[in-house]
Amino acid sequence: MPELVPWFLFLHVLGAIIAFGPAFSFPVIGGLGGAEPMHGNFATRVSRAISTKRVIPVAVTMPITGIGLIWAAGIDPFNRGTRWLLVGIVLYVVVLTFAIVVQLPAVQRVIDLTAGPPQGAAPAPPPSGPPPGLREAVRRVQRGGTFMASMVVVIAFLMVVKPSFGF
Repeated sequence: MPELVPWFLFLHVLGAIIAFGPAFSFPVIGGLGGAEPMHGNFATRVSRAISTKRVIPVAVTMPITGIGLIWAAGIDPFNRGTRWLLVGIVLYVVVLTFAIVVQLPAVQRVIDLTAGPPQGAAPAPPPSGPPPGLREAVRRVQRGGTFMASMVVVIAFLMVVKPSFGF
């Protein structure tokens, strides 16, 4: 059904923009939160809310529009000339799994470490530095974010350039 290709392509590209565009702002949000530690928890919660309310839900729809595009265009992802598509799909599954299984819990750990005392708790003396483990937790989130952003760029490259592979 070649007449459906532009519609599936439009939906697929729009989904990619909505899902992955905001993720490239997370380093800016995190940097601002790190520069003002009193706002670090809020900045991390904003990033997590964007991830759980926009990025991941829309990213989960990408296979639907992708399958529609493959079907409408009559593409065989297992054909030697379309290995770029198969590689992109595998990388997408890896990145989405990583985001849900590894990155979200790591971000939650930063939120937990930067949360203030529970409501109604007796005031504690001001901390003399960051909570133990916070620096490593932040580094873990940063490394995960760099990995995911790099993979999104690689996937976009594969989808646009459609390179030929020798295997």
